[in-house]
Amino acid sequence: MRLTPILVLLAVACAAQTTKKERDLKFESTTPGGPGAASVRPPEREFVKEARTPVIPRSYALVVGVGAYKNLEAKHHLQFPERDAEAVYSILISPEGGNFRAENVKRFVGANATLANIRASLEQWLPSVAQDDDRVLIYFAGHGFVKDGKGYLAPYDVDLNKLESTAYPMDALGSAIGGKIKGKWKVLLTDSCHSGAITPESDRAQLNKSLLDLNKSLFSLTASRDREQSFESSEWGGGHGIFTYYVVKGMEGAADTSQDGIVTADELAEYVRTNVREATAGRQNPTSDRGSFDSEMLLAYIPSGRSPEAPPPPKFGTLIVEVNQDGVEVFVNGKSVGVVNKGSPLRLPGLAPGAITVKAVKMGFEPDGPREEMVYPGQESTVSFKIVIPRRRPRAAVEHFDRGLDHYNKSGGDNYKKAADEFAKALSVDPKYSQAALYLGRSHHAQFNYEAAKAAYTKAIEIDPDYLEARASYGGMLLDIGDLDESIRQLNAVTQRDKKNAQAFYLLSQALRRKDLYEDGILAARAAIKLVPENAEAHFWLAENLRMTKKWSDAGAEYQEYLRLSDFDSKMAGKLNYYVLGFLSGVGKKKRAAQTDIWRELRSMAYFGLCETERKQNRFNIAIGHCQKALVYDPGDPFLHYQLGLAYTQQANETDDRSLLPAARKHFRSMLEINAELPEAGSVRTMLAAIEKAIYAQ
Repeated sequence: MRLTPILVLLAVACAAQTTKKERDLKFESTTPGGPGAASVRPPEREFVKEARTPVIPRSYALVVGVGAYKNLEAKHHLQFPERDAEAVYSILISPEGGNFRAENVKRFVGANATLANIRASLEQWLPSVAQDDDRVLIYFAGHGFVKDGKGYLAPYDVDLNKLESTAYPMDALGSAIGGKIKGKWKVLLTDSCHSGAITPESDRAQLNKSLLDLNKSLFSLTASRDREQSFESSEWGGGHGIFTYYVVKGMEGAADTSQDGIVTADELAEYVRTNVREATAGRQNPTSDRGSFDSEMLLAYIPSGRSPEAPPPPKFGTLIVEVNQDGVEVFVNGKSVGVVNKGSPLRLPGLAPGAITVKAVKMGFEPDGPREEMVYPGQESTVSFKIVIPRRRPRAAVEHFDRGLDHYNKSGGDNYKKAADEFAKALSVDPKYSQAALYLGRSHHAQFNYEAAKAAYTKAIEIDPDYLEARASYGGMLLDIGDLDESIRQLNAVTQRDKKNAQAFYLLSQALRRKDLYEDGILAARAAIKLVPENAEAHFWLAENLRMTKKWSDAGAEYQEYLRLSDFDSKMAGKLNYYVLGFLSGVGKKKRAAQTDIWRELRSMAYFGLCETERKQNRFNIAIGHCQKALVYDPGDPFLHYQLGLAYTQQANETDDRSLLPAARKHFRSMLEINAELPEAGSVRTMLAAIEKAIYAQ
């Protein structure tokens, strides 16, 4: 029988007063409690001798993070829930982690984490998509409240004066998990000072009974005991809730004590419990219900982490990272652990003891490392990096690069080929010339040589892992070849580390649109526009996402803004590097566009979008005009002929003007001549028969 989990991960972060903020704000007084620090050690396990390759089930996730609340005073805001949510999102969609498909993850952060969005996701979306053999993860980082003995999750728009109607009841959460959301395995993790009070105390026993009576495996891990507090602090990975920090680290592989590449529920529970308890000197004690879940349920899969013969770590250690410059990215065992600034050490607890490889990198400088450091069980170790040597290029390499850039900027097939030759020569002279690798990738990309482009982009990132421009361009190329999941991962990495990278945001909006994640696409496009209002393509992708959510008027305005900002001669397209930014590879209705004039393609699509938005608002004359303009740019697009046929038909019905029917017939016939296999072909044939009958009768 195939084991497929439903994972419900809920991290409720509450309010705070100090540097180590207590995530706790409530209406009833409680007495913080808990035993003192305990000396704990992971249990001895029977280690796997043969590596397993698990079956990754279809998976869905809801990720929510709220730090600053609409109706709460600033003193009750939290620092890190939104950062926590982004960290969880990143590990979920990673192939070295949760292995979730990006289109199956709903993410609501900040002002978008409204009660309506949370309720719709928990009570409508997840119940409608999750099946018995699926995995589902729910993550919430924000405030939790208690009033009159009842617990609530606080969305962005919570009103303390109307808590019952503006917050999400925890008993409703229990009802959704227990009765509405299907799944083979169920896991509930809560990060709140009252995380044990999922329902009022009098009802809790009945809820637990109902959950256990489902004949499905339930994993319940809470961040603290009933009357304890949970904390957030800048000391954990640069700023996280402590519980969430260890959940993410565990799913990255730190919890995999058996070293088989699989993080199980039992492993994650033990890892989180051990490290949170020690990190807070016993003030926060995660607990789990061992009697109601399959301890071997899969929470994450890390193929590169397989090492079946490795012994268990006796106890976890901590690494303190110091740097001498701002903006230094640190890598541990080849994985980025964060960007560190001078004077603000990065604390990395929860590391398995033993030898590790560490490296610090900064653009324009020689890296410090990689070098081997020791992590000692139960101890803190400090490692200092010094980034001091500017990276100097051999003169010959720089000359080749400059000649290549000159060819590249002239654009065109021959120039791109000459540019690629020069950039390759620059790399042969200086194998660490990351800019040359980036532009080599762009030159190959412009020639549609995707395998060579991919190799060059990944080389640039390998040389300089903090080269965000290279990651953004690589993400754009991945759009062109249809690898949307990896594109989203690369672009998400850029936007998380550089909130001012407009290029990455609008490329991300395109990827999300093509994954049918329209609301997220709208957010990404708006972020790009806020940074660079004149970015025409950001307006285009905002319009596309708005159109797909049936916001016809708003979409029309954004299409018009794109057309205004991109109103230049088509010959400029090459100079604007359309070919190397991965704009299109088919956006629902379109054919592959990478080998066409991208400027013309985008303008055709914009007029197509205007045609549909006007037709949906019953402004048929205007719609017809826009579709006719679109045909000037792309006369062979069957969808344009389909839209025109619909517009003429609807206008004829609206005005009872049968003289419009021949035009409708013409465009419907053109659509079928171009592509008779489209899903709309059947309805078009039906409409054509009706039109022929009406014309004959006339």
